[in-house]
Amino acid sequence: MSVIERSSYLRRSKSTSFSSTSSTTEDKFLLPISTHRQPKIRVRTLLGHCLYRRVIIWAVTAFVLLCVGLMAHRPRILGLLSIPSKDQDAKVAEDIKTVLLLISEAMEQENEQESYIFPEDEENMPHWARFRHLEGYFNGIKALVPSDDYIPEYPRSRTGTSPFPVTGSYTGLPTPIPYVPRYSSESEICYIDKEQSVPAPDVYAYTGIVQGQPEPVFGSHSLLGLRDDICFDRFGRYGLYGLGYSFEDGGVEAGMDTEKAGSEEVWSETGKLNYNLVDWGDAQCRCHELNKHRFSSRDQQSSTKSDGEGSRGIVRISRTAVVIRLYVGFLWTQHAILNFRAMISELSLRSGGEYDVHFLLHVRDNYLPIWADGVTAQRVLDENVPPEFHSICTLWSEAQMRLLYPIRFSSSVENPSNNDIHGVYRSAHFPLQHFAMTHPQYAHFWNWEMDMRWIGNYYELFDSLGAWTRSQPRVGIWERSAKYYIPRYHGTWDNFTDLVNRETEASGRLPIVGPATFPGKTALRSEDRGQSFLPDSCIGKLSLDREKCGVGEDADLIMLNPMFDPEGSGWVFSKDVTGYSRGHPVPPRRSAIITASRLSRRLLEVMHEETWRLKHNMFSEMFPASMALHHGLKAVYAPHPVHVDREWELETLNEAFNGGRDGTTGGRGSPYNLRNEHNHRGTTWYYNSEFAGLLWRRWLGYAQMDENGILRGGQEAEESKEGTGRMCLRSMLFHPVKWEHPDGY
Repeated sequence: MSVIERSSYLRRSKSTSFSSTSSTTEDKFLLPISTHRQPKIRVRTLLGHCLYRRVIIWAVTAFVLLCVGLMAHRPRILGLLSIPSKDQDAKVAEDIKTVLLLISEAMEQENEQESYIFPEDEENMPHWARFRHLEGYFNGIKALVPSDDYIPEYPRSRTGTSPFPVTGSYTGLPTPIPYVPRYSSESEICYIDKEQSVPAPDVYAYTGIVQGQPEPVFGSHSLLGLRDDICFDRFGRYGLYGLGYSFEDGGVEAGMDTEKAGSEEVWSETGKLNYNLVDWGDAQCRCHELNKHRFSSRDQQSSTKSDGEGSRGIVRISRTAVVIRLYVGFLWTQHAILNFRAMISELSLRSGGEYDVHFLLHVRDNYLPIWADGVTAQRVLDENVPPEFHSICTLWSEAQMRLLYPIRFSSSVENPSNNDIHGVYRSAHFPLQHFAMTHPQYAHFWNWEMDMRWIGNYYELFDSLGAWTRSQPRVGIWERSAKYYIPRYHGTWDNFTDLVNRETEASGRLPIVGPATFPGKTALRSEDRGQSFLPDSCIGKLSLDREKCGVGEDADLIMLNPMFDPEGSGWVFSKDVTGYSRGHPVPPRRSAIITASRLSRRLLEVMHEETWRLKHNMFSEMFPASMALHHGLKAVYAPHPVHVDREWELETLNEAFNGGRDGTTGGRGSPYNLRNEHNHRGTTWYYNSEFAGLLWRRWLGYAQMDENGILRGGQEAEESKEGTGRMCLRSMLFHPVKWEHPDGY
């Protein structure tokens, strides 16, 4: 695609999408308002309150129905009004189309969980509001220090040394270096272009840590095997994918309006790469073809590491698909394109084909025959996806799901969203199940969302998560996975494990190891044949060593938040359970908020059979973990690094996030209770987080409002002689990131 075409495509997406706006609020206890420019009158603001929203939605619906009725008698009416019918037809049609779009958008907003509104008086203000905002995140690369000299602003002991005031460690600028994680030395080099002249690039990192930068409060770099002695600025992370240079040079122009001293170092070896003619599907296919001798067949995919050897005497490994969920109307910004390019390059091309990246595009118009007509499917792609990603995009619709699962489900225990069971809100796993059934070449599937970001190298993240969860024993795994790990409060992972074991024993409940039993349970076909999902290390004589049960076994489910028991938790969707006998209690369940997860093929096959044969289903964030619980598959919460925006007292933090039954995240006191979810707003990883987007935009170099309504950061601040330059953060996940550039692109 030409430079002009790429530029106009991004502008067109900006003007036609309803998908990328930020919420605003007058609640004085929330994070500062954003600098995102908004229209003077916003439909979403009018629809922000649940009662007002319903009134307006039905009023607008009634208006549309009135318009339709008038249209049915338009010859008579137009004659009375003496208005030319042709012009009026076009105008009315356009107005109705606009109103219907707004109704669709409003109904989607109606389905989202409603936030708890804090009381205005200080006596009842949320406990976190009394804690000081942390400032160390916003120091820059001039304040880099060796890891041995690093002093975090938080957490630290009462008598600990303060890192402030921070002074620049460099009179000039430090120099970034290429960062290469543990890629296989056996893989062949893969290239971006068809001429095989441009190899997939590496990200750049700075050695050291910015002085005063807070540590993660949940999870741990070192526990998962992630480097914690390096940091990434925006140009080292994205400069090789188009950040910081123009469309004419093959970039995306983003970042050219930010501080960029020394950024040219990232292009010193490769130059500025031109992505104008890249076809990512073709690049991934070529990479796999070069390396196919490294990978196992489907019959050998019972585990990631196969015992068989390939023709070259190397251990064959299985492959993983990273499936990113999109929808028609998604705003393709320059930053979104950078993020997806990074995923494909780092996960697929640099790994020699261990991963493939796919888009699963939700087509909201159920009348489009996308699975039957190639012309229609191509038109949807042309209108909604940049050409470089066309060949890795799979379309789906809710109408298609009704054809794939044409069963009549019995009534649900509860359906608080009032959505259809075939819809994406309640059953986002349906299209993923179908994708897995039609892509037998993959052993595992990462379910990913478009508004997630990762500072660091994606391969290091996914590879570390897979390796760490593989090393975890099954005994006590459900109990450990039901609790946030707070290193500065719990101590080492062994200390945390001992604590969980003591809490489990004190609760009177036995640890969960095999499949759950409950009244009315129906067996899978494989279970009827006597097959089990437990590994040999958990069965027979080998099971005597409980610590080895499941060690070396790939996880069937990796979640990035704790898997909690929703019973009695106050979570809104805890009883969105369908198809089970109402003559029995609701079956045991587990859930994890945010659907980002890795699912094994056999777990998705279990979910598929439970859906089409047994007619069972649960809410999107509950079905995968519950199916693993019911059938004895290995499910693990991986405690990745998560940061907070305030100087919480650690004991208060633990009470807020592990305040459920028996010190877990489930049951009464759960942090996922609607009235407790406000605690997550100042974290970097939760669906309602506000700090995630704010910190991400500051890292990108854009000014944001602080808690006092003062604009801070941005180009002028980063270029100041008194400042420390642009931000450099250690690897971490962000969610959600709803917008990035202050102008909304």
